Amino acid sequence: MTPAGQSLKTDRIALALRVFVYVFLVVVGMMIFPRVFYWAAPVIVVVAPLSSFAVAAVANAITLRIWAHGRLADIGLQGTPASRRNLLLGFAGGAAGALLAVLAPVAVRLSWLERVPGAQFQWGPLGFITVLLLFGAVGEEMLFHGYAFQFLVGRMGAWATVLPFGLLFGLMHGNNLNQTWLGLMNTMAWGILLGYAFLRSGDLWLPIGLHFGWNWVLPLFGANLSGLTMGVTGLATRSNASAWWTGGDYGPEGGVFATLVAAGLVFYLRWAPVQRQASVLARLPENDES
Repeated sequence: MTPAGQSLKTDRIALALRVFVYVFLVVVGMMIFPRVFYWAAPVIVVVAPLSSFAVAAVANAITLRIWAHGRLADIGLQGTPASRRNLLLGFAGGAAGALLAVLAPVAVRLSWLERVPGAQFQWGPLGFITVLLLFGAVGEEMLFHGYAFQFLVGRMGAWATVLPFGLLFGLMHGNNLNQTWLGLMNTMAWGILLGYAFLRSGDLWLPIGLHFGWNWVLPLFGANLSGLTMGVTGLATRSNASAWWTGGDYGPEGGVFATLVAAGLVFYLRWAPVQRQASVLARLPENDES
């Protein structure tokens, strides 16, 4: 074998080893943390986001420490003015997209909003749900677009990594309550969209904002979020139209309006005034408008 061939083989082994260790840590974490959190608070809406955050934080921290002697901030969680700008831009896009997904069917009379009898708006539950959804968004972005994702972007290329990770993102949500085939397709599309958000910003703040904005707005209107009902404002979204349009019991994410919103958000991310930050792992330069 030539020196060049030997070097290529060594690089492939090193790449496979890093990804294997990351996946191994995630799998072990998924076996441990959900059980710990379920023991403390046996409610799925609490267990799921806290578990994903804990798993992602540990897996990223260990792999960063082993190979880069770095910190979690090194996967795109640095605190800079650009980070705050990208977080707000992401939140604005995700929140606006969720509003469209809920209110567009209302506008064309495929669904309606109503007050739940006896239910009232309460700041306490809203604050609690907000914290949980934030942990969930940060955790999932670290998990799917953290060390392994960024390392592969730098070695395999942007879209050769974004597309399979997007499909994996969708498949990992395949067991959500009341999941539908269109909901699964939409979730895969969102996985790709969130990966593209990282490419645009070079940090995790833009995809975190996008993810959190979407997840936070849906419960405000009583719409199911990935099959879960979170009554926090006293409002409920009702529909007697086909689930193909509104998502049915899965929520707006299972309907065609969410598909259209995801497509629109691609253009939003492309033209939004995102400030690119340098990414060492993904080898993305600063101020690149690609």
